[in-house]
Amino acid sequence: MTLGVVVTLSALAQADAAMSHFWVGKSYYNPAVAGDENVIHMNLGSRMQWVDFKHAPMTFFLTVDMPYKLLEQRLGLGVKAEFERIGLYTNTRIGAQIAWKKRFGRKTLSVGVQPGIYSQTFRGREVIMPEDDAHQGNDEAIPKQDVSGTSFDANVGVYFSAPHYWAGFSMTHVTSPKIELKTSRDAIDYYEFNVSRTYYFMGGGNIPINNTLFEIQPSAMFVTDTKAWTAQVAALMRYNRMLNIGAGYRWKDAVTAFIGVNLKDAYIGYSYDYPVSAISKATFGSHEVFVTYNVKLDNREKNKNKQKSVRLM
Repeated sequence: MTLGVVVTLSALAQADAAMSHFWVGKSYYNPAVAGDENVIHMNLGSRMQWVDFKHAPMTFFLTVDMPYKLLEQRLGLGVKAEFERIGLYTNTRIGAQIAWKKRFGRKTLSVGVQPGIYSQTFRGREVIMPEDDAHQGNDEAIPKQDVSGTSFDANVGVYFSAPHYWAGFSMTHVTSPKIELKTSRDAIDYYEFNVSRTYYFMGGGNIPINNTLFEIQPSAMFVTDTKAWTAQVAALMRYNRMLNIGAGYRWKDAVTAFIGVNLKDAYIGYSYDYPVSAISKATFGSHEVFVTYNVKLDNREKNKNKQKSVRLM
């Protein structure tokens, strides 16, 4: 038995969350971003989509990454953990990120991979079938019990960064994993969930306005699974490297308002999506919160020739 499920976001069957803060959580989509800065970078994001819907999508994710040097090679190491509830599905995705980096002056080219697992549960016991001529109460394509399964998953990406701009390409779910959903590990019958391979193109920049404390930060992302596509853009104004305000647009889906504040080693951001599609008749929109925190690293070589003060000899 097989179960075919399509989750449509912006007319695209997308297994990853459609984050409005994509320009903050770049490593969520692209493992090559890991270790791009000389800090331990922690990123916590939460998206509550279409909040008026029952069983509306809710996503929480955490990424942690840092640079690392091994045998004179510059690397980036990171981890990604994600928990999502959408309808009667619960998805958990966990992966380890490693990126190889090559410096060209103040510019960096990175290539990254993210092996991991994709785990899914379908709460079949909560299925309610209407009693009428248009529905079959004994439809074998819909589980009546809780089923779950796990499959290997992987992402890959390329990322280029410079002082005032960045760009990246990534592919998520490279293996197009097929998850066998079973009532137990030994069960013979199973339902199948197919995860589509998805391609991401991202880019952005930081444009200082001469003789002012303002900067403009535009960014864009294009997403496709080769059958459908979506795109989104965002533009923020940053004042004194502290306060961010801006707006964005996701193609035929929503307009977005951003506000955020940069603290000493942290960033706290909020966005609100107002739908522009027909779904606006049923929901007032989506909310998103991002928190990042950086721990600075000291990579200076320690003095191998220790010296004692003559006053202590």
